Amino acid sequence: MDNITTYWLTGTGASAARSYWEHGRAQAPAAGQAPPPVKLPVGFTVFPGESFRAPRSWVELGYPTLSYFHEAGRGGHFAAWEEPELFATEIRAAFRSLR
Repeated sequence: MDNITTYWLTGTGASAARSYWEHGRAQAPAAGQAPPPVKLPVGFTVFPGESFRAPRSWVELGYPTLSYFHEAGRGGHFAAWEEPELFATEIRAAFRSLR
């Protein structure tokens, strides 16, 4: 309800929905084509409450520059809201090697 109320009261629901619509339209012509390779270091955390938990082998296929992978003990799709301290810890851990 908080998210819906925020969009309703600020009148930003249409602009938020539009970004999803535009992204979907941009993806249609690219269907069937390999995405460009990722050249930046990638950190990836799997949270147990996600609807889909990608195994490390799949993440490595999509992100050959994977520098951090961890399976967290708690949290879900909205981990930043659900477990903000854990989420911040994961971000710090992912970028620690880049210092």
